[in-house]
Amino acid sequence: MLQVCPNGPRTEGVPVSPEEVAAAVRAAADVGAQDAHLHPKDATGADTLDPFHVAETITAVRARTPSIDVGVTTGAWTAPDPAERAALIRSWTVLPDHASVNFHESGAEMVAEALFERGVAIEAGIFSGTEGAERFLRWPHAHHVLRVLAEVTDTAPETATDTAKALLHAIGTRHARPILLHGEDGGAWPVLRLAVRHNLDVRIGLEDTLTLPDGSPAGDNAALVQTARALLAP
Repeated sequence: MLQVCPNGPRTEGVPVSPEEVAAAVRAAADVGAQDAHLHPKDATGADTLDPFHVAETITAVRARTPSIDVGVTTGAWTAPDPAERAALIRSWTVLPDHASVNFHESGAEMVAEALFERGVAIEAGIFSGTEGAERFLRWPHAHHVLRVLAEVTDTAPETATDTAKALLHAIGTRHARPILLHGEDGGAWPVLRLAVRHNLDVRIGLEDTLTLPDGSPAGDNAALVQTARALLAP
């Protein structure tokens, strides 16, 4: 599975408004993206879980690309208090298909429970260099998540793949859930190639990297997805 992550917490050079995000997802889907991970933005361009902005972004994406599954972030930077994040999730008027929960963050289990209550599938975000894997594997509902989102925060192309291998070892397989492995910035393409070799789900987009494998600037999300799709080809 190839997921597009069109914006992330970035505020410049990425789609921000619902219309921009929807157009980016449509273009990415046209060249092979099968799923989308979004960061809805408020009027200042900051990530938000506010029900109005979440609904506006999801609705715009589904109107342009009804066939794609849509996920959103629940990262702690959207609202530092996990109880507030859980309350915002319970106030959503339009539900995504899935949402990511970063298990190294305080209150991750509370946020995940709120998503379960709403019937929203969970991507369990496990960051390298954190205790996220241990916390996730101790959680009684680990085997109920949609997938594990193995996130390599090592941005050095020389070491990112070794960091990714260590992260995969820490996550293991006893949870019996699919794994999506991805890197960021300088580590994005080396980690994607590793994921392809291990037959894991992958993602790419301007959230993860602004450049193509040769280091040249990526024109847009569709260019990144098209390049990733070529690497996935047998």
